[in-house]
Amino acid sequence: MKILIPGSFDPPTNGHIDVIKRSCSVFDEVIVGVLVNPQKESMFDVNQRENMLIEILKDYKNVEIKSFEGLLVDFANQMKVSAIVKGLRAMTDFDYEFQMAQMNFNLADFETIFIPASPEYGYVSSSMVKEIFSYGGDVNALVPSIVVERLKDV
Repeated sequence: MKILIPGSFDPPTNGHIDVIKRSCSVFDEVIVGVLVNPQKESMFDVNQRENMLIEILKDYKNVEIKSFEGLLVDFANQMKVSAIVKGLRAMTDFDYEFQMAQMNFNLADFETIFIPASPEYGYVSSSMVKEIFSYGGDVNALVPSIVVERLKDV
């Protein structure tokens, strides 16, 4: 089965990587879709985010990293995936993602599969990482080492 894991990955966190790696052990093909959202100001441009993910996931042969703009279901159709996979940290994620799953099903008949965050990553988000980093806090336990190095260049 070929699935799509979408996200902004700005920056990629250990939680993102955990969900991707766990998906790799379950599904034949995993496409990581890096969202380009022109309405949001990103810390890293799409090429930087893609390159970090490529480096982090280089040992996983069934992963492909691609960027996309526009509707998720359009990209999912273009990639010919069977389902969309979303990681969930908390019930607040579930409320939002459940609505999105229903809309994606309504728009294009796409199933969404939810994977719960591993307990050690249930509190980690890209926005928290950016905030902690902006105040000089230590993010080493929250993101892969390559992300820590790229943050130093920002």
